[in-house]
Amino acid sequence: MSPEAAKLLAAGLSMIGVTGAGIGIGIVVNGALHAMGRNPEAGGELRTNMFIGIVFCESIAIYALVIALIFMFVDF
Repeated sequence: MSPEAAKLLAAGLSMIGVTGAGIGIGIVVNGALHAMGRNPEAGGELRTNMFIGIVFCESIAIYALVIALIFMFVDF
């Protein structure tokens, strides 16, 4: 396997972290929507906490993207 192919394979494998972030965002939104359906008065506070959870999950996806870009463009 050539070094260029290994770099691209490593970059592709590092993007598996994005899958986990997508699943995490889905779970956060699902829980918040169920809670808002049961208690509509708490919607404002739940929405704020939901967005904070989404941001934390999305930061994991951004870290995975940065790692993939490092693998692709940095010579080892």
